[in-house]
Amino acid sequence: MSEFNDWNRQVIEEFRANGGKVAQFGDADMVVLHHIGAKTGTERETPLVARVDGENLLIFASYAGRPEHPAWYRNLLANPRVRIEIGTETREVVARVAEGEERERLWSRQKAEVPQFAEYEKTTEGREIPVIVLEPAS
Repeated sequence: MSEFNDWNRQVIEEFRANGGKVAQFGDADMVVLHHIGAKTGTERETPLVARVDGENLLIFASYAGRPEHPAWYRNLLANPRVRIEIGTETREVVARVAEGEERERLWSRQKAEVPQFAEYEKTTEGREIPVIVLEPAS
């Protein structure tokens, strides 16, 4: 298992042991995203910082400023109906990519309130960081 996978596993364990909170992320809202591999069909779990936006949640495919999109983002494009853990709850949601004015508004707010995301944007080598809206599944 890679170092990155080990780190994810530790974050997920802490998330579950502490009702959805992870010390290194302070008071930030977190989710564990359960997504299906676009190529493999295998279920994956990824811990992510999230933002509550009314009844929706927002997640950001920053990949810590890497030049490529994270695998979970490609998986959501292929299989947008997913489960998330938030706090001690599990919810069914549908993922969609915010575009245009909506994306700009949501991304600008995220960068203003969590400056680390503005830093990620600077190191992506021109990649636009996708903003994903997780809406309750009907």
